[in-house]
Amino acid sequence: MDWLGLQLFADLPATGRIVIDCRHEPFLVLLAFSVACAACFATLDMAERQSHNEHPTAQRQWRVLGACCLAGGVWAMHFISMLAFQAPVEVHYDVSLTVLSLLIALIVAWLGMNSLNRSQMRVQHYLQSAVLIGAGIILMHFVGMAALETGARQYYQTGLLLACVVIAILTSLAALLLARYFRNGSGTLHQALKYGASVVMAGGIVATHFTAMSAMTLVIPADTALRLPSADNSLQLGLTIAFITLLISGASISAALADKKLQSKEHDLRRVSILLSQLDQARASLQQAAHYDALTNLINRRGFNQVFAERLAEQTTSQNRLAVMFLDIDHFKRINDSLGHAAGDELLKVIANHIKAATRSHDLVARFGGDEFCVVTSLNNRDEARHLAQRIMQRMKEPIDLGGRRMVMTTSIGISIFPDDGHTAEELLKHADLALYQSKGNGRNSLNFFNDSLKTRATLALQLEEELRIALLEERGLCVHYQPIFDLRNGQVAKLEALVRWQHPQHGLLGPDRFIGIAEANGLIIDLDLWVLRHACADLAQLHRHGFADLKVTVNCSAVTLSHDELPSEVEKALYHSALAPRHLELEVTENALMGDIQRTVNLLKRVRALGVALSIDDFGTGYSSLAYLKRLPLDVLKIDRTFLQEVPGSQKDREIVQAIIVMAHTLHLQVVSEGVETVEQLEFLETHGCDYLQGYLLGRPVALGELRPILERLERDKGVLSPCCDTAIPGSPDLFASSPGYRASASIARRGH
Repeated sequence: MDWLGLQLFADLPATGRIVIDCRHEPFLVLLAFSVACAACFATLDMAERQSHNEHPTAQRQWRVLGACCLAGGVWAMHFISMLAFQAPVEVHYDVSLTVLSLLIALIVAWLGMNSLNRSQMRVQHYLQSAVLIGAGIILMHFVGMAALETGARQYYQTGLLLACVVIAILTSLAALLLARYFRNGSGTLHQALKYGASVVMAGGIVATHFTAMSAMTLVIPADTALRLPSADNSLQLGLTIAFITLLISGASISAALADKKLQSKEHDLRRVSILLSQLDQARASLQQAAHYDALTNLINRRGFNQVFAERLAEQTTSQNRLAVMFLDIDHFKRINDSLGHAAGDELLKVIANHIKAATRSHDLVARFGGDEFCVVTSLNNRDEARHLAQRIMQRMKEPIDLGGRRMVMTTSIGISIFPDDGHTAEELLKHADLALYQSKGNGRNSLNFFNDSLKTRATLALQLEEELRIALLEERGLCVHYQPIFDLRNGQVAKLEALVRWQHPQHGLLGPDRFIGIAEANGLIIDLDLWVLRHACADLAQLHRHGFADLKVTVNCSAVTLSHDELPSEVEKALYHSALAPRHLELEVTENALMGDIQRTVNLLKRVRALGVALSIDDFGTGYSSLAYLKRLPLDVLKIDRTFLQEVPGSQKDREIVQAIIVMAHTLHLQVVSEGVETVEQLEFLETHGCDYLQGYLLGRPVALGELRPILERLERDKGVLSPCCDTAIPGSPDLFASSPGYRASASIARRGH
C-alpha cells in the first residue's frame, strides 16, 4: 500500500539497498520525552482550568490553550525525535507536509479537549474519543514521516504498525481518563500524582512514535545514486523547537497557576460573601427566634419586655394610660390530655388568631408560653379596657373544629392599668397576674381589674406559704380532725375521715380551703398528704388500743400525691410504724385526680391495694364520671358528692341521679358512701335506696382526736346514734358530734379534707 510515498503494508522489494546503519541521538530522544512530559502536564492543567471555570468564554479559551499545548508537545516530540534519527543518507523535510502534520496534531488535540468538556462521560464516549484521537496521532505521525526526504523508500512491518496503532489508542484512552480524573483535587499528593500521570502519558506518546519507527525499513532503489549525509544542524533545530514548546507549555502552566490562585481568591471571596449572607440570615433567624413565638408568630416574653419598656417610656412622656391584660385559656390542659399536644398546638394557633382579630393593629399581643397570652393597649379610660377584654372573650367563644370535634373555649383575664396600678413593667405584669388569679378563682370565663385587696391577699398567701413550709418542717400547728361515717346496717360509726386543719398563731384554726391551694401551687401537697397519712394511722392505732378495734380511717389523696411513685412504699411505711393493719386504712382519691395518665394511675392503685388497703373514689359525679375508667380502677368504695344530695328529696332529677349512682356502684360491687347528709329526710331516702354509709352534719361534724374518744365512748354506751331500722335518730341529740364543746370548724371546712 503506497500512501504519500510510504509503503505501509508492502513487502520489501527484491532489488535495492537496505539502509541498516540507522540510529537515534540519545540527547535529542531524552529532550523529546521531556518536551512531551511538559506538554502533557500543561494539558492536564488546562483540562482542570477548563472544568473549574463557569463562564463559556473562559472555558473556550482554556480549551484552545490546552489544545495548543498538547498539539505542540506531541508534534515537537515527533519532530525532535525525527531530528534525533540518524541514517547514512542525506535527510531533508518537506515543509508543506510538516505543517500539515502540525495542523493534524492541533485538530486531534482540540477533539481531545472538547471530549473532556462533557458533563458526563460514558464508556462508549471514552472509546470513541480514544479511537478518534489515536487515529489522529497515527495520521500525524505518518504525515510527518512522509515529510522525510532521504532518497530511500519507507517500508513498514505490518505487526509493528498495528502495535503502534494499538499503543496510540491506549495512550489516548489513558490520557482521557487521567485528564478527567485530575480535573478536581488539590494538595501535594494530587500534584505528585499529576506529575506521574504526565510521565505516563508522555511515555505512551513516545512509545507510539518509536514503535512506528521500529516498523520502518529504508530501502534505496537500485537505480538511485546514494547521497551521503552532509553537516546538519539537527541539534540546534531540536533545541530551538524544544525551547519554543517548553516556553509555550511553561507559560500555559504559569497562566493556569495564576488563574487557579485568582479563582481560589474569588472562591474565598464568594465563600466569605456567602458566609456573611448566611450570618445575616442566622442573625435575623435568631432575632426572630429570640423575640417571636415559633408556634403562633406572636411576640414572645423577651420581645414583649423590650417593646413594652419602650411603650412605657413613651407613655410616661405623653402622660397617657395603658392597659396590661393577662389571658389564660380555661381548662386548656384537658385538650392536651385528651386530644394530644399536636391538637393543643393547633388550638393555640386558632386562639392567637382570635385574640389578634379582636384587638387593634397597634395593640401589642404576646404569647408568654403554654396557654398564657398578654395584650397591651393604649386607652383613655378603664371602660375601654373592659370593652376590649369583653371583645376578646366573645371572640374566644366562637366554635372551633379540632380533632373531629367542635368545641368552645373560654378565657380568664386579669387587667392592670398604667399608671394607676404601677409604673414599671414588672409591677404591671405582676398586678395583672394577680387579677387573672382572681378571675380564675371566681369560676373562670371572667375578667377582673387589679385592686389593692388582691395585693394584700397575695401577700397573705405568700406569708402563709412560708409559714406552712415551716409548719410542715417542724410539725407545728398542723392537726387532724375526724368526721364519722356511719354504717346504715347497724347505726354504728364504721369509719373516720381524716381532715387536716392548721392552728395558725395569728389567724386561728384554718380549714383546708385556706392553705391546700397554696400547698398544691408550691410543691408542698405531697408532704402534707403524707403527714396526714402518718398521723391518721397513728391516731387510729391509739383508738384501737382504747377498745375501738373495728374503726377504719379514710385519708384523702390529692392528684399530685397520686402521681407520686413512692406512694405505695409510704403507705406501707405509715402502717408499719403505727402497727396498724392495712384493712383499717382507706385512701380517698377524687374523680378528677384519676383522669390523668390512667394506665399509670391504675398500676399505682393496684400496688396500694395489693398491700390490703381499701380505695375510695371521692366526689363522684363532679368530674368525668367515665364508666370505662371506673370499671378499670381497683376501687372498693364510691362516695356520692354532697351536691347531688342538697335538693333531695325535693328534686326528682337529683333523686333519680342518686338512685342511679347507688345501683351502678352496687353493680360494680362497690360500697356507697353519701356525704353531705344534713336532714332526716335525706337520711331516710338514702336508707330506703340501699346506701351503705352516711356522712354529714346531721350525724356529726369533724372534731379533734382529744374530743373524739369521749364521743365514741358515749356512742358505744348508747349502741349507736341511729336506730337499727334507721327510721329516726335515737333519743337525744342526733348531731352528737356537733354538740361537742370543742367544735369550732365552719361548715365549709367540713366538706372534705383537701
